[in-house]
Amino acid sequence: MSLFGIGRNQRTFRPKKSAPSGSKGAQLREHIDATLGSGNLREAVKLPPGEDLNEWLAVNTVDFFNQVNLLYGTLTEFCTPENCLTMSAGPKYEYRWADGVQIKKPIEVSAPKYVEYLMDWIECQLDDESIFPQKIGAPFPPNFIDVVKTIFKRLFRVYAHTYHSHFQKIVSLKEEAHLNTCFKHFILFTSEFGLIDNKELAPLQELIESIVVPC
Repeated sequence: MSLFGIGRNQRTFRPKKSAPSGSKGAQLREHIDATLGSGNLREAVKLPPGEDLNEWLAVNTVDFFNQVNLLYGTLTEFCTPENCLTMSAGPKYEYRWADGVQIKKPIEVSAPKYVEYLMDWIECQLDDESIFPQKIGAPFPPNFIDVVKTIFKRLFRVYAHTYHSHFQKIVSLKEEAHLNTCFKHFILFTSEFGLIDNKELAPLQELIESIVVPC
């Protein structure tokens, strides 16, 4: 049975989010589906001609949130407070949580608790229409790209933890190809728009070079 497919486990970590920005978002969503269907991930991440960058980032942010949500949702039986006492990506990298509002000083939490905090925080951003406007023509805030960068930086940490702490389980279930494809799509998108600093990518740098750089 598939770890990430429909067969093994249909549950997600939390309900799937819909694309923002009304019918414009729906049009871009259709474009994403069409380009992904071609199998060319490098082309799929590019801004469509004549489209607004913020609209493109918004729709894809929702998509990648849903994708990571689905991937992590299938790992919750393995990623437990007992098995993953800290949110780490190998012995050199540990992530502590702070949202700058309710938790201002970074705190050490288990991996599942970190992901719970993270997904709650991202949902709050996606639901805030002053950040992710739902109405066509509504303006994006001046700091929109900064918010998007923070979301992607933190979503990367879920991938980093998955690869370092749960990859052997994924391999045993023969699902590494699917995970690698999702991760490659994620990295190509963030690279196309400069969303994650190189220093943040360090925990998976070798993997990035092996599965993303080759054409």
